[in-house]
Amino acid sequence: MARIEHFNNPNAPKPNSIVVAVTVFVQDEQGRVLLIQRTDNGLWALPGGAQDFGEYIAETAVRETREETGVEVEVTGVIGIYTNPSHVVEYSDGEVRQQFSICFRSRYLRGQPRTSDESSAVRWIGQEELNELTIHPSMRLRIDHGFERRREPYIG
Repeated sequence: MARIEHFNNPNAPKPNSIVVAVTVFVQDEQGRVLLIQRTDNGLWALPGGAQDFGEYIAETAVRETREETGVEVEVTGVIGIYTNPSHVVEYSDGEVRQQFSICFRSRYLRGQPRTSDESSAVRWIGQEELNELTIHPSMRLRIDHGFERRREPYIG
């Protein structure tokens, strides 16, 4: 299913749903962050996705990272909660979702990056390489917050 990200766009369609979702910031031993290139819009992003019924939210973070990247992680903290009402995602099935995402900090356990149905590329990326990639501003904010190691989680 295709998706279009609308950010601070006064002509964006009005949202008709909010779904609890996660993103996961995990670094390797060299301090690089694990990113995927999404198959639905081609943008680079942290791994993540929607919570399933019967899951604790930390389980969602672990499952989505494993499914999209092949990497196993352990959740260690919260980077932030991202709920900007000016960021909506329009799906080809008619859903228009207002952003609600919890970004978790995680520890790498094992596994080699590999692609999936949702990721056409999976790579460990150094902070100095981020400007070379096409990353949505909302996602870049989460990545930057992850590298900053803020004392308190971002709430916005």
